[in-house]
Amino acid sequence: MGFSQALSGLNAAATNLDVVGNNIANSQTVGFKGSSVQFADVFTGAQVGQGTRVAAVLQDFSDGTLETTGRGLDLGLNGSGFFRYLQGDQVVYSRNGRLTMTQDGYLENAQGARLTGFPAGVGTGGQPEALRVPAGSMAAAATTQVEASFNLDADSEVIDRGTVPFDPTDGDSYSYANTGSAYDSLGVQHTMTTYFTKTGENSWEVRVAVDGNPAANPGTLAFDGNGNLDEANSTFPAYEFTPGGGANEMAIAIDFDGTTQFGNDFNMDSLNQNGYTAGALVGISIDNDGNVIGNYANEQSQVLGTIALANFRNAEGLEPAGDNAWVETGASGQPLLGLAGVGMFGTLQSGTVETSNVDLTSELVNLIIAQRNYQANTQTIKVQDEVLQSAVNLR
Repeated sequence: MGFSQALSGLNAAATNLDVVGNNIANSQTVGFKGSSVQFADVFTGAQVGQGTRVAAVLQDFSDGTLETTGRGLDLGLNGSGFFRYLQGDQVVYSRNGRLTMTQDGYLENAQGARLTGFPAGVGTGGQPEALRVPAGSMAAAATTQVEASFNLDADSEVIDRGTVPFDPTDGDSYSYANTGSAYDSLGVQHTMTTYFTKTGENSWEVRVAVDGNPAANPGTLAFDGNGNLDEANSTFPAYEFTPGGGANEMAIAIDFDGTTQFGNDFNMDSLNQNGYTAGALVGISIDNDGNVIGNYANEQSQVLGTIALANFRNAEGLEPAGDNAWVETGASGQPLLGLAGVGMFGTLQSGTVETSNVDLTSELVNLIIAQRNYQANTQTIKVQDEVLQSAVNLR
């Protein structure tokens, strides 16, 4: 009798209904990937088949839509790859990039799994570890390099050093002065003043003073007939200064590349120095390369770590582990680790999340088809029952 065939069809149809129902239930789950059922007939050498069975439940790893949230710790992955998490002692992989930061500084999803990445400056050569944002302040850095460019007025009068010695308190002993800042090793700010004195045609003397203490040896700036700096014949000053207060001695190299001598007013075009004071962490951001960047109160920033992405030769071989995550299996192959936007890996976009790739309209149609399939198999059982009843009633 055909009861076994109909029963196998009912079981397979019930599984199909479960899968479709699960897809519909997770149509709003961030990073969810839908599944579909594959059927296979059962044939044991008999003239008539023995029904059907569920051959596999395949996952669809196509991309979902990136939805803008405006939240800095929401990450969307555009392209292939998975976020790598530590959930307890187990490594899991997910497309859910909705994160929060714990009081200990770890980046976690809603299930408590911690996002992993490479330590700052190590790149893919390091071992992935749970990313943690340190709570400490950024240490101060002493100024060691100053880059400045000016326009020096070509119409300035020449000052004869033989008769007018340099005196920082006498404005007539130099042609132009400009003031900036420098920092010692403790982050204490000091006033750095640069003095320019025209000593001849296309020739200038340059002196540097920190907190009113001028360097013993001046530098010289030479210009060609077009007003451009002649670096080969110029001597940029280097300044050494002992700030006191327990800070280390300062040694500052000064570069005047780009300085000109035109018949315009004195003007500072740019001034950059590499020192800064200490600063507390005020926030973090994540760029498209997956770098977790700490932003500090001293207006500085630094990379704290880089998010590690994983990919698989056969992503469909991954085993669902619940909580919208998967684990590797022998069928999936070992994970291939890398960085966002490099090689086979997609790009990261902060302030977005990847929505479920379930097409709700298609799933509702699939639900109707699965329901009809189930009803058809029940009808087969009903007909078989009527045939059997007829046989029983034979006299």
